[in-house]
Amino acid sequence: MRLWAVAVWLLAWQLASMVLAAAWPHGRLLLASPLVSLRRLGELAATAAFWQAVGWSSLRILGGFLLSCAAAAVLAVPAARKAWVRELLAPPVAAVKATPVASFIILALVWLDSRRLPLFIAFLMVFPTVYLNLLEGIRQTDRKLLEMARVFRVPFGRQLRDIYLPQVLPYFRSAASLGLGLCWKAGVAAEVIGLPKGSMGERLYTAKVYFQTPDLFAWTAAIVAVSAVFERLFLKLVDLAAGKAAS
Repeated sequence: MRLWAVAVWLLAWQLASMVLAAAWPHGRLLLASPLVSLRRLGELAATAAFWQAVGWSSLRILGGFLLSCAAAAVLAVPAARKAWVRELLAPPVAAVKATPVASFIILALVWLDSRRLPLFIAFLMVFPTVYLNLLEGIRQTDRKLLEMARVFRVPFGRQLRDIYLPQVLPYFRSAASLGLGLCWKAGVAAEVIGLPKGSMGERLYTAKVYFQTPDLFAWTAAIVAVSAVFERLFLKLVDLAAGKAAS
């Protein structure tokens, strides 16, 4: 993103807030300005409760993402090798992709308490993306290289490191980039509906209920920032792994 484009949209936001405030006595309740929201974010960030909420939500949402990656890796290998495994997994994967996240959240609340809900929903929503990308990556692995490895009796560990990983990691990186954003959207939505105590979603919902618009924008900005930081860090680790695999 270009800095000038960001500045234009921030200016539009500021002007819209000023117009609402001038046209209606309670206009500031509808749209807090970016400056007010940023100041409120700074005030929140200076409190221990803010970082506790960030830590609580991050632990569960990213835990769901990592569990999803592990489950997808475990299932993608046999699915790539056996058609019946692939066919068996196709219906639930298609159902998860097509069903709205709100439906899963409401259904999951019947079985789970609200504290486990973000982890489960993050896991469920990310799984199809990672699984399908890993499956495609494994199936697109160069068959000639695999045949050569079998002919020369290359150990499986070396096949995994020198053949599979370099070709699968780009698919996994693409899936992780999509999945990290998706897990935060789904996980926070689960928190807003389930209202687990001490979560970012609970703070977001509370701000909405009490018309604390600066808090609403501040918590939204915090969620976006935390999501972006974790995405960059995780993708950097994947790139390092890809670099080592290529060398």
